Amino acid sequence: MKFLPLLIVFFSTFFAGDNAVSEGYQPGDKATDFKLKSVDGKMYSMADYKDAKGFIVVFTCNTCPFAVKYEDRINAIAKKYKKQGYVLLAINPNDPAVQPADTYDLMQDKAKEKGFVFPYLVDEGQKIYPQYGATKTPHVFLLDKNLVVKYIGAIDDNSDDASAVKEKYLENAIAALDKGSDPSPAQTKAIGCSIKAKKKV
Repeated sequence: MKFLPLLIVFFSTFFAGDNAVSEGYQPGDKATDFKLKSVDGKMYSMADYKDAKGFIVVFTCNTCPFAVKYEDRINAIAKKYKKQGYVLLAINPNDPAVQPADTYDLMQDKAKEKGFVFPYLVDEGQKIYPQYGATKTPHVFLLDKNLVVKYIGAIDDNSDDASAVKEKYLENAIAALDKGSDPSPAQTKAIGCSIKAKKKV
């Protein structure tokens, strides 16, 4: 019986961790707007885009190998759907004290090097990603024009090879939204690196 308290602690910790991952928005929830600084020095929020048909919010970063593999795809999606009225906003949620390669200066370098056509925002104070429930980089949230969450998860089904993608989850979700339908699936598992959170004292 002396092991019972240890088992209780183990399972409590396990399930508490699981619940922590599931916190944040679910499809159908209304998202909170934000006002964040981009690499161009300007502040951006979704309220700035009065005529947008929807928003593609991508939590990503400079260094995660998965995020790096998706950089060109994210840029291409931003270009393609901007013409259709959808705004892509990328947010770096990592704490630069934990991941020094994600400083604001290095974000600026990355955006210039890759020719990003979208605002690359810094989640200063790490206040936004927990609200959304982002856990990985990259992690995508598709919102309609009223900021209702329509899709959450991965960009597609092949992080390693863009030419081998069979399911374009995000683009399929945008197509459904454009037709006035709910995306199916509305949620997939985001594949990427864990977000580097500020260490608690």
